[in-house]
Amino acid sequence: MAPSYQLADLWETLVDAGPDAECLVADPLRHTRGSLDVAANRIAHALAERGIVAGDHVGIYARNRAEYVEALLGCWKICARPININWRYVADELRYVIADANIVAMIIERAYVPLLDELAAEFPGLRNVLVLEDGAPIEPTTMATELYADVVANASPERGFTSARTDDDVYMLYTGGTTGMPKGVMWRHHDFFYACVMGGNPIEPIKAPHEMANNAKPIFPLDALVLGPLMHGGGQWLSLIAMYSGNRAIVSTDSSFSAERILDLIHRERPSTIGLIGDAMGRPIAEAALANPGRWDLSSLVSLGNGGAMLTSTIKEQLREAFPNAMTTDSFGASETGAAGREYADGKERAGPAFTVDDNSAVLHPETLVALVPGSPEQGMLARKGHIPLGYWNDPEKTAKTFKVDADGVRWVIPGDFAQIDEEGRIILLGRGSGCINSGGEKIFPEEVEGAIRSHPSVFDSVVVGVPDARFGQKVVALVALRDGVDPISLDDIQVHCRTKIAGYKVPRELLLGVAPRTNVGKPDYVNASKIALERLAGGS
Repeated sequence: MAPSYQLADLWETLVDAGPDAECLVADPLRHTRGSLDVAANRIAHALAERGIVAGDHVGIYARNRAEYVEALLGCWKICARPININWRYVADELRYVIADANIVAMIIERAYVPLLDELAAEFPGLRNVLVLEDGAPIEPTTMATELYADVVANASPERGFTSARTDDDVYMLYTGGTTGMPKGVMWRHHDFFYACVMGGNPIEPIKAPHEMANNAKPIFPLDALVLGPLMHGGGQWLSLIAMYSGNRAIVSTDSSFSAERILDLIHRERPSTIGLIGDAMGRPIAEAALANPGRWDLSSLVSLGNGGAMLTSTIKEQLREAFPNAMTTDSFGASETGAAGREYADGKERAGPAFTVDDNSAVLHPETLVALVPGSPEQGMLARKGHIPLGYWNDPEKTAKTFKVDADGVRWVIPGDFAQIDEEGRIILLGRGSGCINSGGEKIFPEEVEGAIRSHPSVFDSVVVGVPDARFGQKVVALVALRDGVDPISLDDIQVHCRTKIAGYKVPRELLLGVAPRTNVGKPDYVNASKIALERLAGGS
């Protein structure tokens, strides 16, 4: 039977064409394609033997490790759907995702078992719990558990699966963004492969599933150092792009961020690209490299890709100095759009970053859904067509708000980003609508203000939110973390600096020093930042 675009079919086609090539490095484990396929076969059989069938949802509740990738592939082999679970969840968030996704099995690290056990009585349908050892102490539980290592050791290493794989099998990714409860984004495997895995080749995507065999000997070097968590789309997608293009995914398994350990990993494994998440990751890596000239051989890197949170111009310059042989690019995308565009800096001043996009991206009028023409002064909404998701799991209302059909019958995903389109057809991102601050009738996008603040030499990071204001409706509040060893700065210092970068109405009216909260994937944590701002301003601090 000819292979489909189902992710397990594509993977097995690649494995059969070149099983001996190394494809995954996740300390302390290393996998060739063949050994990873065997490990995935084992967990697939183990799940099937425990009653997991096509369409079932299997939670993966773990930090970065090789077994995470084994479990993804294993689920896809039996047409089950792996569900990513954020390991920072508290009980209410975990309860919500288990219930919303109807999770029937869980692959979980030992450290998170106690929290799951608190909720076990509420979910009798969660019938299988496989535990990954992580060094945490073993504690008694009310639920039955099995050791992942024992289960896979006793399962068949062969294929022989009976589930009928199709292009229409569903890849699921739960995304929380920065506001609201997590949502399960549903992709057909076919669409996901082209939108998020870049069709197996970022330069020239394959045109048919059997062409995956050609990637057994990669056409271009794309050994990727994955720093983001695998429970987030960015970490998963970069890993899959590397492996499905015939290269290696080098996954950082550190439990805490260390720029020096990352540079050690680059020196040892020699990746060609690295996936960054904004200034919070880019700045310490660049500064560590610049502070220790000659300590590491970093010459293998040819590109530094950034996503999830924009790099400021100051940090881009630092990265270029630290990695002179590598091109630094910002990319944008979302769980609902896949990889949608890249920014190639040209030195021009704009309201926001300008991204080169393909014909499937546009800026639409928010009411008519008509595409704005290049050079239009109007603001619209970023939208994408073509290979886009089916919608949100278990949420027809949000699906209807985000996925729309225009007058010509074209279906678009509109995730909520305000944008403009310049004369050259590039998309200028202004900011996410849900975080937009309305002050005196003016729209202020936090991302633009944050970029201006972070260009101040004393500032390490900043998150900007709006709080109620009796006169203007909302006012801009900047939460700022300073660089180590610098003197405190005042609101006046920040305002004077920002007025050289942005219009006066966008300049912060309040400054709170000491914290700039971010989520575990490096994005600004606007929910937590708003709470902090309201509490501290109410207390007069």
